Amino acid sequence: MTALLVTLFLPLLGALLLLFFKSENKGLIKNTALGISLLTFVVSVFLMLGFNSNNPGFQFIYEAVWISAFDAGFRIGLDGMSLLLVMLTTFITPIAILSSFDSIKKREKEYYVMVLILQFAMTGVFVSLDLFLFYIFWELILIPMYFIIGIWGGKDRLYATVKFFLFTVVGSLFMLIAVVWLGYYAGSEILNLSNGFTTNYLVIKELHDRIPVDLQEWMFLAFALSFLIKVPLFPLHTWLPDAHTEAPTPGSVILAGVLLKMGTYGLIRFNIEIFPVASMNYSGIISTLAVVGIIYGALVAMVQTDIKRLVAYSSVSHLGFVVLGIFAMTAEGFQGAIIQMVNHGLSTGMLFLCVGMLYERRHTRLISEYGGIAKVMPNFAVMFAIAMFASVGLPGLNGFIGEFLTLKGAFDSKILGSYWYTIFGATGVIFAAVYLLWMYQRVMFGTVDNPANKNLPDLTSKEWAMLVPIVIFIVWIGIYPNTFLKISDASTKQLVNKIEMIKFNKPAYELPEIKPADKNIKK
Repeated sequence: MTALLVTLFLPLLGALLLLFFKSENKGLIKNTALGISLLTFVVSVFLMLGFNSNNPGFQFIYEAVWISAFDAGFRIGLDGMSLLLVMLTTFITPIAILSSFDSIKKREKEYYVMVLILQFAMTGVFVSLDLFLFYIFWELILIPMYFIIGIWGGKDRLYATVKFFLFTVVGSLFMLIAVVWLGYYAGSEILNLSNGFTTNYLVIKELHDRIPVDLQEWMFLAFALSFLIKVPLFPLHTWLPDAHTEAPTPGSVILAGVLLKMGTYGLIRFNIEIFPVASMNYSGIISTLAVVGIIYGALVAMVQTDIKRLVAYSSVSHLGFVVLGIFAMTAEGFQGAIIQMVNHGLSTGMLFLCVGMLYERRHTRLISEYGGIAKVMPNFAVMFAIAMFASVGLPGLNGFIGEFLTLKGAFDSKILGSYWYTIFGATGVIFAAVYLLWMYQRVMFGTVDNPANKNLPDLTSKEWAMLVPIVIFIVWIGIYPNTFLKISDASTKQLVNKIEMIKFNKPAYELPEIKPADKNIKK
C-alpha cells in the first residue's frame, strides 16, 4: 500500500519541488526530473514483486473518506490489469524525460513540471477505485498535455492542441453525466443509502445484475464515447494524427506509450465490468469498427509522406486489435488486449523516438529527404529495424504475442460468434508489413543522394540509454511472455467468469477464493 502511494504521489512532489528551482539551473532541473521518474520506477518494481498474481481481486487497496455526503473517497488499488499499465507508465516516463534533454530548448522548468504532473495523473487513472477520483485524474491529464503540445509542439501546434482538447472534453462530459447518473442510481435505487449517492467502484461493479438493461445501454454509450475517443477508434480518430505530428518527440512517446491506453483500460474497467450485458449487446458494432480501424489505419499509413504521421496512423490500426480483443470477451482476448497495450507502448514509443532522432539531425520528417541512412548510421538502423519488426508482429518480438492472442480470442469468441472479425482483422498484420517495410526501405537503404545525409552522426550514449531498455522488454515479451501474462491472468479470468455466468449461467474457470487477508485494505 505504501509503495502504491509513493508511486502515485512521487511525481507530483517532484513537480512541486521543481517549482522552487531557478529557471537558469537547467542541468539541475533536468537531472532532478529524471531522478524523480527513475525513483518512481524503482518503487513501482516493489509493487510488482509484492503482487500476488494468483489473487484475481484488487490489492494494495487504500481508502480514505473524501466527500462523505456523496460517498466519494480517495480509493486506490491494483489488480493484474492495472499493475501492468502502471509499470508501463513508470517505465516510459523516464525515457521520455531523457529524450527531452536535447529536444526541449525553451521554458524547460515548466516543461518538466508538466511531464511529472502528467505522470501523476496517468498513474492516478490506472489505480483509481472511485468513479469521482477517476474522473478527476482523467480530466487532469488534459492540462499538462495541452501545454506540452501547445507550447513545445510544431508549427501547427495550436490547431492540433485545440482539436485534441475539444475531442476529449466532449467525450468526458458524457462520462461525467454517466458517473452522476450511475452514482445516484446505485446509491438511491439499489442500495438505498442515506445520502442516496455513491461513487465507490468496488461496490458499484457488483451491482451490474441490478441495473436494467436499457439503463445499462445508455450509461454504456456515455462511458464508451469518452473512452473510444481517447483510444481512438475509427471514426473518432481524426485528432490523433495531428496531435502526434505536432507534439514534441517526448510528447508523442507519452501519448502513444501511455495516454491512448487510458481509453482501452477504461473500456475493460468500466464498460465491460459494470455494464456486461450492454457490452455484449454492442460487441458486434464496436468490433466491426475496430476491424475497420485496423484496415483503414493501415491503408492511410501506406500513403503518408511524413514518417511521424505514418507512425501515428499505425497507432489507429494497432489499437484496433486491442479493442477487438476486449470485445471478444474471452480470456485470450483480454490477455491479448492488455499485453498489446504494453507492446504498443514499447514498440510505437520506440518508433517515435527513432523518428525524433532523425528529425534532430535533419530537421525534416519527409521520407523523400532520406535514403541510405543505414550506411552512415548503422547502429541506428538496427534499432529502428527492431522497433519496426516489433510493430509488424514478427515472431520472437513482443508485437506477435499481442496480435496473435487478440485474433485468437476473437476467433474463439462465443459473444461475437463469427470468424470474419479475425479474418479481416488479420489483414492488418499484412498491411502493417507493407507500410513499415516500405518506409524502412526508402529511408534506410539505397544510395545517399542528399548531401545532408552523408555525415550524420550515429547513436550517442544518451540515445543508447533510451533505446536499449525498450529493446530488452521487446525481446523479453516476445520470447517469454508468461512473465507478464501471468500477472493479469487471474484478473482476466475472473472477468470472463462474470460474462460467462450472465450468458451461459456457468463460470469458465475455477479461481481461488479471495481471503480477507488478501484484500489488504487500509483506511
